[in-house]
Amino acid sequence: MSGALSHIRVLDLSRVLAGPWAGQILADLGAEVVKVERPGVGDDTRHWGPPFLRDEAGENTAEAAYYLSANRNKQSLTLDFTQPEGQRIVRELAAKADVVLENFKVGGLAAYGLDYAALKAINPRLIYCSITGFGQTGPYARRAGYDFMIQGLGGLMSLTGRSEEETGAGPVKVGVALTDILTGLYSAVAVLAALNRRERSGLGQHIDMALLDVQVACLGNQALNYLTTGVAPKRLGNAHPNIVPYQDFPTADGDFILTVGNDGQFRKFCEVAGHVEWADDPRFASNRARVAHRAELIPLIRQATVFRTTAEWVAALERAGVPCGPINDLAQVFADPQVIARGLRVELPHPLAGSVPQVASPIRLSETPVEYRNAPPLLGEHSEQVLREWLGMATEEVAALRERGVL
Repeated sequence: MSGALSHIRVLDLSRVLAGPWAGQILADLGAEVVKVERPGVGDDTRHWGPPFLRDEAGENTAEAAYYLSANRNKQSLTLDFTQPEGQRIVRELAAKADVVLENFKVGGLAAYGLDYAALKAINPRLIYCSITGFGQTGPYARRAGYDFMIQGLGGLMSLTGRSEEETGAGPVKVGVALTDILTGLYSAVAVLAALNRRERSGLGQHIDMALLDVQVACLGNQALNYLTTGVAPKRLGNAHPNIVPYQDFPTADGDFILTVGNDGQFRKFCEVAGHVEWADDPRFASNRARVAHRAELIPLIRQATVFRTTAEWVAALERAGVPCGPINDLAQVFADPQVIARGLRVELPHPLAGSVPQVASPIRLSETPVEYRNAPPLLGEHSEQVLREWLGMATEEVAALRERGVL
C-alpha cells in the first residue's frame, strides 16, 4: 500500500457512526483498520435497515446501507471480550496497534481491563481515542448521547427550521446524523495530530472526544452572533442571519438558491432580475441595510423569481457571476455532471452482491491518493487473517477460539 497512513495500524472498537466514520477516514488514507465486533451480532448498524444491499438477483442481503456508509477499507474481527480470552487478545492486538478507537460509555472498558491506563501500560506509544456523548468529565459524563439528542441539546435545532412567523414553524434536525459525522472528522484530525506529536515525543496519548463539544464548536458564526451580543439567534428557515439575500426562492417550476455574498453581486442580480432600482434604493444598497430591511426586500425578490424556471435563473445568474444553484434530490446529485466528473460515486467488489456503491472520499492528495481497497467487510470476514498476521496465531488456535465462542 502507498497511502499516507499505510504504516499505521488501527484497532477500531467503535460502532454505529462517529467512531466508524473516523476509522473509515483513516482507512481511506491507507491505515490498516481492524474493526472488532461482537460474534454473531456485529455493529448495530448492520441491522439498521431497510434499505439493505441487494444481490445480483435483486434480493436483499444482510448488509444494511447504513453500515455500508462508514466501514469500507476495514477488516472485521469478531471477538467476545467479555470473556477473559477475548480481553487477552484485545490487549495483544493493542500492543501491536498505533491507534485504538472506542465509543463505550465512560468507564465501560475499564471493567475488562481495556481502558487507556491499562493499554498504555502495555504500549506507551498507543494513541487511544474515546468518543462519548458528553466527554470523560462533567455532570453529564455518564449519560448516553445520541446525535439527534445532541443536535437539540447543543443548539443546532434552535437554528434549524422555519421562523416563528411562518406556517410550520418549529425545530428541525438536520437530515443526516451531522453531529456524529463531524465528531468522526474531528476525531480523525485529533488522531493525526497525536500521531504527529508521537513522531517527536515517542509517546502516545488519550483523546477525549464528545459529541456535545463538537456540536457546540460547530455552531460557527451563530455561536459568535450570540456571544458578542448576548441575544440568542432565532430560526430563519433557509435564510442567513448575516447576509441578504442568501436563501431559497420560488421559480416557475420549483425553487433555487441565491447566495449573494457582497454588494457587487447584489447589483448584478438586480440587473439580471430587471430591477436595478433595488440596488440604488438606500434600504437595499448595502448588506447592512438589506439585513435591516429583510422583510421588505425578500417579498419583492420572490415576486420576481417566479416568472422564470430554475434552469433559466441558474444559467442567467451564472453568466453574470452571481452564485446560485438548484435544490437537488439525491438522484439529481449523483447524476450531476460535476459530481460525475469528480468521481464521487465508486463501486467496490462485494462477495454477496457482486459490487457495492460507495461515496468517494473528498480528500484529494497528489502524492498519496485515497485508495479504495475493499468493500465494508462481512461480519468476521477477516478474523483468522488478522489473528494470523498481527499475532502469529496458527489455524488450530483460531479454530479452538471459535469452538469456545471467543470468536
